[in-house]
Amino acid sequence: MSKEIIELFFNPRSIAVIGASRDPTKVGYQIVYNLKMKYRGKIYPINPKADEILGLKAYPSVLKVEDDIDLCVVSVPAPIVPQVIDECGKKGVKAAIVISAGFKEVGGEGIEREKKLIETAKKYGMRILGPNCVGVYVPKTGVNTTFLNPNRMGFPPHGYIAFISQSGAFGIAVLDWAAMRGIGISKFISVGNKADIDESDLLEYLVEDTDTRVITMYIEGIERGTQFMNIVKKTTTRKPVIALKSGRSEAGARAIASHTGSLAGADAVYDAAFKQTGIIRAYGMEDLFDMAIALSLQPPAKGRRVAILTVGGGSGVMATDAATDLGLEVPRLSDKTVEKLRKVLLPIASPYNPVDVTGSARDEHLIESIEILLKSGEIDAVIWIPYFMVPGISEEIVEKFIERAKKVNQELDVPIPIVGAATGGDYTWKLAKKAEEMGIPMYLSVERAAKAVWALYRYGEWLRKNGVFHEYIENFRKHALR
Repeated sequence: MSKEIIELFFNPRSIAVIGASRDPTKVGYQIVYNLKMKYRGKIYPINPKADEILGLKAYPSVLKVEDDIDLCVVSVPAPIVPQVIDECGKKGVKAAIVISAGFKEVGGEGIEREKKLIETAKKYGMRILGPNCVGVYVPKTGVNTTFLNPNRMGFPPHGYIAFISQSGAFGIAVLDWAAMRGIGISKFISVGNKADIDESDLLEYLVEDTDTRVITMYIEGIERGTQFMNIVKKTTTRKPVIALKSGRSEAGARAIASHTGSLAGADAVYDAAFKQTGIIRAYGMEDLFDMAIALSLQPPAKGRRVAILTVGGGSGVMATDAATDLGLEVPRLSDKTVEKLRKVLLPIASPYNPVDVTGSARDEHLIESIEILLKSGEIDAVIWIPYFMVPGISEEIVEKFIERAKKVNQELDVPIPIVGAATGGDYTWKLAKKAEEMGIPMYLSVERAAKAVWALYRYGEWLRKNGVFHEYIENFRKHALR
């Protein structure tokens, strides 16, 4: 039943906005506005002083709404939130998002207010997200309980990465950045104070969510540590989990306590817990999503051997350094493979590893090389550095290269992941975006591409350790390798 209730946060048939407003500067106005933009279910603005808001009939209380309500979004002053939740309970509402702040994070009366809020919700079997949060954003269903104006920020399209954030503001900033970067989101969930629903509840739900391939989290503190570890260990054998844990410094931990009222705990403890449960740790926003994109688009690597296929020699050297710094290997290729590469490359090319096709290369040099590398049995992942701007590389290279790589990978027992590095300007990134749309994650630097490969290796290593690598690969083939 709990999972069925949590589904209501993401795919409700009806939503009541308690604290809806006619004033465009108020949170309650923007929530209704954002829902009207894309949500196709019923919306019920709740405001005792209004008859109509944004063209929708307004009600003085949820108790006055004739129809059933799946989800309530609460944005009223903190002192009256428990009373509002009591009315929701009487109405039979089972899911509520409390946007309002003024609870545990402010201490004193706020702590008692939060306890009363949860006691009231439990009396009716209701689940609470928040308080002190911005709720959820689900592109597929149009649910958007954030209170940010879409004319001032972007909201990303549907994708396969779920993002759980303890910070509402950081979460909103990530959404805006993801929209600019073109990263798709399956579900964004701001948990705020986590008075009821927390990461453990959401992991249990998301591991079964067919729209989610990778789960990312911004964490400040975990309250139910043992339960979290048990649940996440079960989750990571089925889906990758990447966490950005803040509060690593003493000063950062103090800042967390005043932000959401959480206790950050010793960073070394979290680091050890992540390693024990298979969580891949990120150390920044770009790091978090660089790894998530790779894991959502490419299969995990069966080992640490990396081939570097480059149009530029210098980039090949830098990619080699970046990979080896991360503990990956860039092995010398066998004489047999080198000889095969010599036959398809220009005489001035280097057929070793890195495989440098040079700036005089044409499309076929990259395409024939990727087939030889993937079939060699000597590598576990590829970093592709195409340099789209050189004269011999056509605009069709992306389609031709990826079609050949996919064809070969379909024939292999274990597909080999490929990531790309595309350093350059507008023309380069136009083709890089096309490559990403076709399934190869692309990065602005070889260092970021190497880190993405490292994540693919680390996750593959975790799956092998737990004896589920081939099971994961088969499932990945069915749902992601199209």
